[in-house]
Amino acid sequence: MLKAFSTYITYDLFELSEGSRIADATNFFIYDTIKIFLLLSVIIFVVSVIRSYFPPEKTNRILSHKKIFIGNIVAGLLGVVTPFCSCSAVPLFIGFVEAGVPLGVTFSFLISSPMVNEVAVVLLWGLFGWKITAIYIGTGLLVAIFAGLIIGKLILEKWIEEYVFKIHSGGGQETAAPVFRERLGGPPGGISF
Repeated sequence: MLKAFSTYITYDLFELSEGSRIADATNFFIYDTIKIFLLLSVIIFVVSVIRSYFPPEKTNRILSHKKIFIGNIVAGLLGVVTPFCSCSAVPLFIGFVEAGVPLGVTFSFLISSPMVNEVAVVLLWGLFGWKITAIYIGTGLLVAIFAGLIIGKLILEKWIEEYVFKIHSGGGQETAAPVFRERLGGPPGGISF
């Protein structure tokens, strides 16, 4: 349906000659723009529904393990099994930061989610077997976990844009700002970096 719509606009409405570079580029642009817009709309809707039934506090409890390394592993594994590209993982990343999940743990998710692609896993398994597929998944997971650990050690929370701390969820209470203020030793009444 989208392909037919983009073809109609390109060749019938704009009257571009079929097979020319400008026609192919216009057709591709119209088709992909609509497809990405619909994909993002669906993802944002699904994430909103999930967030209403899966509160940030629960996410925080799962990912903010007492041992940071375990939180990085869980976030990396969560990123591997979720079918999100980098553009759709960013809203989840902001949600994790909003929930007070440590920044290194959220980066483990953000790195592993687009790095280990399910389509690539299926293709690698079919073309090269389970050993190469396991190396691909393991390498992607290790990079995500250790990058998250390094980012967590750098204490980069002070560089997060202030609007992220002002995002409210569910009952309308700030969740991330007090957690990060405690970690950075700032006063509970305001952000002071």
